[in-house]
Amino acid sequence: MPIRRLPPETVNRIAAGEVVERPASAVKELVENALDAGAARIEIQADGGGLSRILIADDGKGIPVEELPLAVERHATSKLAPDDAGDVDLLRIHTLGFRGEALPSIGSVARLTITARAPGQAAHAVTVEGGDQRPVAPAAFPGPHGARVEVRDLFYATPARLKFMKSARAEAMAISEEIRRQAMAHEAVAFTLDLDGKTTLRLPAEHPGPQGRLKRLSALLGRDFEANALLIDQERDGVRLSGYAGLPTYSRGNAQHQYLFVNGRPVKDRLLQGALRGAYADFLARDRHPAAVLFLDLDPLLVDVNVHPAKAEVRFRDPALVRGLIVGALRHALAAAGHRASTTVAADALAGFTAHAGVGDGAWGVGGAAHPAQGWSGWQGWSAPSAPQTLPGLNDRSARVEPTWPAPHTPHPTPQTPSEIDLPLGAARAQVHGTYIVAQTRDGIVVVDQHAAHERLVYERMKAQMAAGSVTRQALLTPEVVDLDPAEADRVLARADELAALGLIVEPFGGGAVLVRETPALLGDCDVQGLVRDIADDLSEHGAALALSERLGEVCGTMACHGSVRAGRVLSAPEMNALLRQMEATPHSGQCNHGRPTYVELKLADLEKLFGRR
Repeated sequence: MPIRRLPPETVNRIAAGEVVERPASAVKELVENALDAGAARIEIQADGGGLSRILIADDGKGIPVEELPLAVERHATSKLAPDDAGDVDLLRIHTLGFRGEALPSIGSVARLTITARAPGQAAHAVTVEGGDQRPVAPAAFPGPHGARVEVRDLFYATPARLKFMKSARAEAMAISEEIRRQAMAHEAVAFTLDLDGKTTLRLPAEHPGPQGRLKRLSALLGRDFEANALLIDQERDGVRLSGYAGLPTYSRGNAQHQYLFVNGRPVKDRLLQGALRGAYADFLARDRHPAAVLFLDLDPLLVDVNVHPAKAEVRFRDPALVRGLIVGALRHALAAAGHRASTTVAADALAGFTAHAGVGDGAWGVGGAAHPAQGWSGWQGWSAPSAPQTLPGLNDRSARVEPTWPAPHTPHPTPQTPSEIDLPLGAARAQVHGTYIVAQTRDGIVVVDQHAAHERLVYERMKAQMAAGSVTRQALLTPEVVDLDPAEADRVLARADELAALGLIVEPFGGGAVLVRETPALLGDCDVQGLVRDIADDLSEHGAALALSERLGEVCGTMACHGSVRAGRVLSAPEMNALLRQMEATPHSGQCNHGRPTYVELKLADLEKLFGRR
């Protein structure tokens, strides 16, 4: 078949299929244009999921009347300027949009009207319907400067595209999510979103900086995120990472609460997602995901934003630097959090309490003696009752008080010193069911899972020992050959030095195969074939050998579990207090190796509310 030039209308519709995938894509492009124009306030309206009508209004610098016809021409943009030689540098991109494709692409598949007023000029409008451009005409505009872009009947010129749209509600939710992402990246800009005539989002402008950003994130993600977020602010070799990351105990069942930005641009990048996963790999189970909002700022020359038509993906010149910065900054923040656990742990615990109006017969011997159960080791500071008593209102499986009695004719033991009560985890008062330590703080109580807490302490000590020296290796009696795809083998061999530091020695063995001579001794008699293939998959998906480090972590966790205080072991008061003090001094002791909390803190105010005292 002969080669033909496509008509301009067809070219525009092909471009529209790449740039405008759905109504949310059109909203993204138009909002980014408003942000590039310096808008301080952006209003978004969408009807019928954005398919019937989209309106974006801003108070930016507007468009001069003489440039309105150019605004709807393909590859015409104000965001790229040639140098003295007439060349345009596509590597130094400082704006969100730059291709000049969004407006003409939308105009080729919809009814597009742009009304704009530049400072000192009268307002004018230009209309494009299905690629047919109308003359510029005077129009009314409410503000001194800015632009209003209205899109009606999206994809009416390409009816087949409409068949692939989701429901109006699903499309509206996608628009809302897009606005939320843009609002996170630009806390100094006010956003208003109306869906089908109902205001669903109204965000005032916040002060630029970390505090204003956290306030904006609190409005979007909830107060729980604000209360459990760790400030991230690290810089390395001109690359800065800022934002907020949630505590491990504030984890989620999916990755929808992870928001990543590069130079203010929302992205979904596998390298960044893999680095985030790697930073939390030591604290969360595989089915749990951290909540985080991270902003990466670097020289435009160090990142290529022109690798995807929708600019949703980026490519870094030095991906190892970026990954190392993210992992290091997050782990530093998690270590600085110490034993801190999320505030939602206490809220969940309080929600599990059930109020009782009275005590049933038999609880205190009325109508029959109660049957106390074993499992309470008492605290010596209490005065001894006349006989062991079952706590009121609890069933046969509940705890009973069994104080350690002082010797006859001796004074009562000295009460706990106030200084321990003032410590973060307080002073130990009792042990319940041989598993939980109850401690008193100055303004509440703390309940500690002794097994999970001590397991974390042992695990952290094992990690420190591993960090102090190289991982002990064991030589295989017969080196094992692992067959891989050539590309997978190349990726594994390229990281041979890193794998050696983790105790795995690999060598090339012909095309598409690697030879394994030594494995980490901690893994024992492991599945070498499966281990190397998992590493190859991790390198392909995330660019890092997470499988080996995670598998070492699992082994350390298993060893720590067997070497820690078991549930059911009765502890003395000094042992309980020693455990609390170690937790306070050990990073990450607020959660076990799977991200579950090791303790629950209930404030006195929470207890008073629980019992109707306030």
